[in-house]
Amino acid sequence: MPNWLRKSFVVLVTILTFGLVTPSQAFLYENTSQLKASRASDVENSENSAELAEEEDTNFDKDDFIRQMLIEAEAQSYEKFGAKIGPVIEDEFNEVILPNIEKAIQEVAVQFPEESLANLKVTETPGGGLSEKIFHITNSKGNEDVIRFHVRRDHPPQQGYWFNFHYHTHHDNFQAHHELGSIYWNKNTPPKWMT
Repeated sequence: MPNWLRKSFVVLVTILTFGLVTPSQAFLYENTSQLKASRASDVENSENSAELAEEEDTNFDKDDFIRQMLIEAEAQSYEKFGAKIGPVIEDEFNEVILPNIEKAIQEVAVQFPEESLANLKVTETPGGGLSEKIFHITNSKGNEDVIRFHVRRDHPPQQGYWFNFHYHTHHDNFQAHHELGSIYWNKNTPPKWMT
């Protein structure tokens, strides 16, 4: 299946189910736990089965975390872009911005021990209208943001409109802008987010 068709399908499903289905981080981890439990039940010896389940529960590593966060980041981004902006900027977003988001998520993963990564989750709703918020990664233990991913509309004089992707971290109380990249829109005012 062509990449553009798959992404279009994801955006379409997201738009059609907007507000009806909101998968949560707990649901994703719950399904992973159920899968691990079913594999463990295949082991004949209950003692070995308990050891296997315990071992698999601790196997949630940084690579799994980064992969899961990146999937959710991409879904939240396309939900924010909506049907009008998404198709226009998706190629540049995938080539330039998404790899930089992955690097930022990797930096977050390094800051936490592996056993604490399961406490980090992606917020479920991007900001619409003129809001900058794409998604935040929060620590569910303290219900505090760890990193905030935003996109801002820039309109330099006589240069048209740009989408400036950046993030903020809790290290400086979310004050500094850490650049992810910019994507040119055109001379016309872009539509509001999520339209």
